[in-house]
Amino acid sequence: MREKRLKVTLLSQTNRVETAALAAKLCYSGADIDSLKEAISAGEQGKFIAKISSMGHTSVFEHLSFTFGAEGVSRTLTHQLVRHRIASYSQKSQRYVLHKDFSYIIPPSVLEREEAAKEFRKAMDIIADSYSKLEELGVPKEDARYLLPNSCETKIIITMNARELLHFFRLRCCERSQWEIRELAIEMLKLAHAAAPSVFSGAGPACAAGICSEGSMTCGRAKEVRSRFKKLLS
Repeated sequence: MREKRLKVTLLSQTNRVETAALAAKLCYSGADIDSLKEAISAGEQGKFIAKISSMGHTSVFEHLSFTFGAEGVSRTLTHQLVRHRIASYSQKSQRYVLHKDFSYIIPPSVLEREEAAKEFRKAMDIIADSYSKLEELGVPKEDARYLLPNSCETKIIITMNARELLHFFRLRCCERSQWEIRELAIEMLKLAHAAAPSVFSGAGPACAAGICSEGSMTCGRAKEVRSRFKKLLS
């Protein structure tokens, strides 16, 4: 068995940022679509898109979608991820794919304690051995999977529109978010910002562009977090 690390790839981006600009201008103009399209094609729309984003007119970003591939993530993470409903997911199946000698994710809090890491790996070995024995005994994969742990590594393809991504980043880049999905969100943000900087220039946790939304549960490090995300997206 192998311990896996997070890897995130931007697989595709549908529609150009100009599509969002066209949609925004359409809302405030009496011109026909062909005329608006021609006007938009003639110039850079980055500043206009950034202005639209700062105004909160993010419905136009629903015309832009991004597809990511994530591997080296656990089932613990994907159970949280799929709660974001305005998205599409395709995940490696435990019903159809044999998970003999499965890979797994070890939390940092376990890795930093030698005895805890040893105990964790021992448990993974026991589970892997029992899974293999069930398979040898003819138990279907869809039933043998009941043994597999939340740490079991999986792969998932994620498609979200830009408006949902902004919401996803606001929640999951937060310091109070669970560590693994926070790491995923930050990697996705880096890729999304590189592809469409005008859309994601102010993205990140709530405190990155405003006031912390966690109330009394705040981490208390808003200034530090704000500085970190400003540097990340510079």
